[in-house]
Amino acid sequence: MTRANKKPAISKNNVTPIHGGKRPGAGRPKGTGRFGETTERVRVPASLVGDVIRFVESKAFKLPMFSCTVAAGMPAFADDHVESRMDLNQHLVRKPEDTFLVRAAGDSMIDANIRDGDLLVVDRAAPAKHGKIVIAAVDGALTVKFLIIKQGRTYLMPANPEYEPIPVNPETGVTIWGVVTSSVREH
Repeated sequence: MTRANKKPAISKNNVTPIHGGKRPGAGRPKGTGRFGETTERVRVPASLVGDVIRFVESKAFKLPMFSCTVAAGMPAFADDHVESRMDLNQHLVRKPEDTFLVRAAGDSMIDANIRDGDLLVVDRAAPAKHGKIVIAAVDGALTVKFLIIKQGRTYLMPANPEYEPIPVNPETGVTIWGVVTSSVREH
């Protein structure tokens, strides 16, 4: 008889299997593991395992949010407590499945306070309307500009007078990738 054909060994009370299954008193006591609370098994696509681990280890990206403001002029006394914890995803991302990040390069949007190296949060599902800052592919190259529609014509308008507007027409091959909703700058 092969091992696969053997029946499991049964304990003296003929109920509890000797090998496998839940056993009273076995395992780590609840709440004593790495996270200090009970955990659940969850099936995650293999391609996302690293992202999920980083998300859990960062405690869901929640950062302390202090209840006081910071004076940009004269110093002010600060409260000594944290008001809440803020998840930057909830603050910066409206629809995660429609959002991507891209880094700005150059100075064509400097008057819109978008500087070289800024991280731009882009929503692909947001409607690209007149006056919105968009990410557009122009002849295969990405650019960030204001979308301007006036007198029946559409332009990608820089926020720097040293740059020319880009007309949007069938000849320019412009594709709007999304609307910039936020920017993040390192100091």
